[in-house]
Amino acid sequence: MITLGIETSCDETAIAIIKDRRILSSVVSSSMHLHRRYGGVVPEIATRYHVEVINYCLKEALKESRLDLKGIDLISVTQGPGLIGALLIGISYAKALSFSLNCPVIGVNHVIAHLWANYLTDSRPPLPFIGLVISGGHTSLFEVKAPDKYRLLGQTQDDAAGEAFDKVAKILGLGYPGGPIIEKSAAQWDFSDWPVFSIPSAMDGRLLDFSFSGIKTAVLYHVRAKGGPEKLKKKQISGIARGFQEAVCDALTAKAVSACSAAGIKNLAIGGGVSANMTLRRKLAGAARLNGLKLFIPSPALCLDNGAGPAILGNSLFKKGIRSSEYMSGFADFEKRS
Repeated sequence: MITLGIETSCDETAIAIIKDRRILSSVVSSSMHLHRRYGGVVPEIATRYHVEVINYCLKEALKESRLDLKGIDLISVTQGPGLIGALLIGISYAKALSFSLNCPVIGVNHVIAHLWANYLTDSRPPLPFIGLVISGGHTSLFEVKAPDKYRLLGQTQDDAAGEAFDKVAKILGLGYPGGPIIEKSAAQWDFSDWPVFSIPSAMDGRLLDFSFSGIKTAVLYHVRAKGGPEKLKKKQISGIARGFQEAVCDALTAKAVSACSAAGIKNLAIGGGVSANMTLRRKLAGAARLNGLKLFIPSPALCLDNGAGPAILGNSLFKKGIRSSEYMSGFADFEKRS
């Protein structure tokens, strides 16, 4: 089955074409350069950008796959969570294609699609598995039994992990987006410069929930006490970045292992943009070995927003007989506790 996947939940316009579980093409166009001056995503700018480039992304995806639209059997589109205006661009586009091609369309959960990206790799997580999604807008733990059957076990009570990276990078005067910048700065840290300041634990009191607001605030107060980022030496900034990154990665790793233990499940799948962080990947791999878990993480490119994740999730749902209505619309959030 040839599936066209469309992703427009935030600042990336992405279209991919897959055949069963093989990626034929994947095109991503980011509006990040337009948001950088504001230090975060501006919804109106992201929405206009989707309108401007989505046709070009489709044409490029078809060219890479050496297919035309008549070869598409199914259209899968991110339905939410995300920016409502951005979501509606992708959904409207998907429904228009579905109508013109007379082929089915299915809306998928953006968060679960991050986990399903693991099924595009050679190492695929057997069901059931514990899923950890870590991105700029979401930090959530799920027990996943099927593409349409998952239970929220825990989530952030304030900032998502990626959001905390962005805010700390801004506090340190490093720029936006924070994830890769913090990781690069942390890599320049010298052991001889430690410690720079005491890093609090990035844990929430509830067993499987997360909290990253406190550690972000601790960084803010420390930098203010030093006179601001302009008063800090480069090695001091690297030390703070390293300490912050370690604390966040430790919390994510500990909670993921705890979720596996609580559910009695040995398979752990990871997804979302923050899972491209190499320190986090090393910590998760080490914890998985120590606890007898099987760890599944897609390539960094598949961790970021893309059209392939929605495509494979839509493909899996379609095979279970699930369809979407022609009246499908976007929704802001559906991570409700069961």
